[in-house]
Order: sequence, then C-alpha cells, then structure tokens
Amino acid sequence: MTESTVRATQRHRLPVRKLFAASAGNALEWFDWTIYATFSIYFASAFFPAGNDTLALINTFATYALAFFFRPLGGVLLGRFADTRGRKPAMILTILLMAGGSVAIGLLPTFSQVGWLAPILLLLARVAQGLSLGGEVSNASAYLGEIAPPERRGRYSAFFYISTGSAVLVATVLGFVLARALDKAQLVSWGWRVPFLLGGVFGLVGLWLRRSLAETELFEQTKTKARKLERPLLTTLTHHPKAVGRLVGFTMLSTLCYYTFFSALTSFAVKNRHADADAVFLALSVGTALFIALQYPMGALADRAGRKPQLLVWSGATAVVVVPLSTLIGPNVGGLLVVFCVGLGLYTAMTSIAPAIMSELFPTELRGLGIGAWYNLTVAIFGGTAPLLITLFGTVSQTLYFWYVAVGAAIAFAVILTLPETKGSELR
Repeated sequence: MTESTVRATQRHRLPVRKLFAASAGNALEWFDWTIYATFSIYFASAFFPAGNDTLALINTFATYALAFFFRPLGGVLLGRFADTRGRKPAMILTILLMAGGSVAIGLLPTFSQVGWLAPILLLLARVAQGLSLGGEVSNASAYLGEIAPPERRGRYSAFFYISTGSAVLVATVLGFVLARALDKAQLVSWGWRVPFLLGGVFGLVGLWLRRSLAETELFEQTKTKARKLERPLLTTLTHHPKAVGRLVGFTMLSTLCYYTFFSALTSFAVKNRHADADAVFLALSVGTALFIALQYPMGALADRAGRKPQLLVWSGATAVVVVPLSTLIGPNVGGLLVVFCVGLGLYTAMTSIAPAIMSELFPTELRGLGIGAWYNLTVAIFGGTAPLLITLFGTVSQTLYFWYVAVGAAIAFAVILTLPETKGSELR
C-alpha cells in the first residue's frame, strides 16, 4: 500500500498549534499596523513640534506610508534569507523585528524631551516594521504551503488570514475600549502607548510558539541549490515571468480589496457620506467577524472545487458589484452592513487560499524571494496609494474610486483565466 493511500485512509488531524505558530507573526504584523493607524490621531503631536496638529498628523501618516515602501526591500532580503537559511529562522527574525518596533514606539521619548530625535526614532521603528512585514508574508506563506498535504493546502492556508482578521478585529475593539475608558487627555498623554506595549507582549508569545517549529522538508531538499543560485531576483523574471505576472495581477485586486474595506472606506464613509463613526465601526466589526468565519470553509472548498473557479468568482463578482455597493455607503447602518459583509465575504474566496496559490507559483529555491519581492512591490504601489486615491477621487466623483477598483477586478479576472488549476498538486 502506498504512502498516499495510507494517508487517505487515515483521518487527517490538523496540526493546529503549528498552524497558529506559523500565522502568529502575521497576526502581530497587522495588529501593529492597525493600531498605528487607529491611534495616530493621539500620538501625532508627541513626535512633532507643537502648534500645528494637522501638520503633525500628516507627518505621522507620511511615516506610515513610507514604511510601505520598505516592504519590497524586506521581501527581497528576508525572502532570500528564507530560501537559503530556512523558513523557521526567517520567521523568528520577522517577529523579532515587528515586536521590537512595537515596543520601541511604545517607549519612545517625545519631541518635547529630545527634539527632532523623536520623529527620527519613530521613522526607524516603522522602517523595521516595514521590512519585517515584507518578509513575514512571503515566508509564512511559503511555510504553510510547504508543510501542507497537497490535498489540504487550502485548509492550511486559511489560517493565515484567520490570524490577520482576528488581529484587525482585536486592534479595532481595543481602540474602541480605550477610547471609551480614557478621556482624550489621557489618550494623548499615555494611553496610546498601551497597545504598542501589548504588541510586544504578543510578540513574545509568537516567538515562543515559533521556536518549536520544525523546518520544512522541501527547504531541506533545496537549500544547497538555492545557495548556488546567481542573481536569484533576475531569475524570477527570466525563468518564471508568467508566475511574476500572475502574482502581480491577482495581488493588485487583493490589495485594493484589503485597503478599501479595512482602511480607506472608514474615513470615506464618515467624511464623504456623513456616516456615523459608531455605525461604521459596528458594520466593519460584523464584516470582519464574517471574514474570519469564512476563511476555513472557503479554503476547504478550494481543495475540493479548485483554486481557479473560486478566484474567478471573486474577481468577476467584485468587478460587477463594487460600484453598486458604493451607493449604499451612508448614514444607514443597514447599508453599511451590506457593504462590508458582501465586500469582505467575497474577498475570502481569495484570502483563504492566498498562501497556497502564491506558493504554487514558484519552485522552492525561489519561493520566499519570488513571493516577497513581487507581492510586496504590488502592495506598496496599490495599497500605499489607496487612502490617498479614495480621497482625491472623492473630490471629482463619489464613485470614481470604486470604478478604479472595478477595473482592477476586471484585469485580475483576465489574469486568473490564464492560471493553471493546481488543487492537489505537489509543490515544485
């Protein structure tokens, strides 16, 4: 009896602890990025000269945006490190960088204490986190893809965005609780530091979990080959141009969906459509809970029905419904619930299998670098500009930004049509 037959006749048990350990860094990454955006209004004046709160906030968001553009560099450096030295050490390094950056922000001196050294230290902490996030996505995706049985890679991949959604939800709820428990003066004085220090605690937990991980067999088999590669980044283009193009194509829409529904839409609804902030928070929280709940079922569905049909439904439906959905954004909480639940519900068709579909594009000796470089470059371009574009387009037309997303969805649909079906396939 073959090994695969024996495996098929036995009831498979998910290695839940290992899956959560692999996903813990991703959870910490998005917890930290969310609390930075959420609490920036309170700590902006701490790191820049007093007297112009608007300019301080702009500078704080500029620091936030700049960190995006260190993601591709982190993807290249840490992706290559993972391909040559191992997935496990790379994932330990990324979680140390992110947790260290979080603690540093929580303990930084203010402008009134050290002058311009304060914003410089803030920028350095954010750069470390940007590098970390660039490496985390590619390395954790590669790890999840490589430890999964071929017929269950979608299920294993689902844990990646279960962690992301849970982290965003926790960060959002934490912001809500602190805003209710503390007055504005307390939040500006010291309250904003609490979530960053908590991020450091979460990082220690994630580090403890990751120390027990075993290296993947696929890495052990190819590490010598990976170390002998010359000009590996160029090799991803010359030897795997279709993989690079496909990754950029569907990552563009994935990024637009993420930053539209989890970030840019919140301020747009309040400022442009006069929605109540509490109503937006409620709708986003419900949509996020649905997003988390659907990850595993959608991952399992992709293992049965295939990756390609699921991705085509996601991109095609998004192209059709995103503009009509935008007309429901307004003061009515029911309309907001429909927008967030439909938008994030459709998005789970992609996120549930993101590590699987990305891992299946590149061979093992180039997997960390291939995903890290091209995924993060696409995210920097389309994710880093999403909040700006939704604001600028809003001055011209209330629906122009959503037509932009619809066009991106149509392009992704065309790209996904070229994907080979990879369910149940062995990784190269």
